[in-house]
Amino acid sequence: MSRSLKYEIPGIDPRVAFDEWAEKGWASVFGTAAHGDRPKRVLEIGFGRGEFLLAMAASAPEVEFVGIEVSYKRTLKMARKVARAGFSNVRLVEARAEEAIQHLAGPGTLDQIWINFSDPWPKRRQGHRRVIQRNFVGDAAVALASNGHFYVATDDVPYAHQMNEVFSAEPRLENAYAPWPFLPEVPGRGQTGYEEQWRAAGRPMHFFSHRSRGAGNGTTNE
Repeated sequence: MSRSLKYEIPGIDPRVAFDEWAEKGWASVFGTAAHGDRPKRVLEIGFGRGEFLLAMAASAPEVEFVGIEVSYKRTLKMARKVARAGFSNVRLVEARAEEAIQHLAGPGTLDQIWINFSDPWPKRRQGHRRVIQRNFVGDAAVALASNGHFYVATDDVPYAHQMNEVFSAEPRLENAYAPWPFLPEVPGRGQTGYEEQWRAAGRPMHFFSHRSRGAGNGTTNE
């Protein structure tokens, strides 16, 4: 028998409605000063159960973190975790990845983007549903600040090959792991709960890191 979903938030609710965020902007949502040096900004798309995002937020309280999830249930559960931890540097938005990258971050405003083990949609007819597509990666490249990094991980071999093709075709990004398209291990990198499951099942890891070349990506304070 499944447990009932708890809706109360044991503290300050870190969730922000998509429309509210799009209207107010990153700085207003976090209360960042409109002038002067802005804090480092990190976006995780598809935070799942939230272990990775919570660990990052705990280790860098001076950084502003935003977690994106398409699932209302996962966003609610994560909001409870963030509130219990008392993190003031985390906001959560229920949204699709494509909408988030276009409307929640202006050009040159993100220092890091993370996507960990997104659904590989393994059937041929489902390939168009994968997050890593040419248009999406292009939008992510625009959102990155100069020298910003886009980190992606997958355990799915065909999806990894597609990722490599898409990243290689994006002129605004350069492979930080060159000459290798990806690494099977990254020392010191945190793990998600799903990654632990896939490792236990013997699945291969593929870790990508691409850096913004900075052309046309002017860092702003928005």
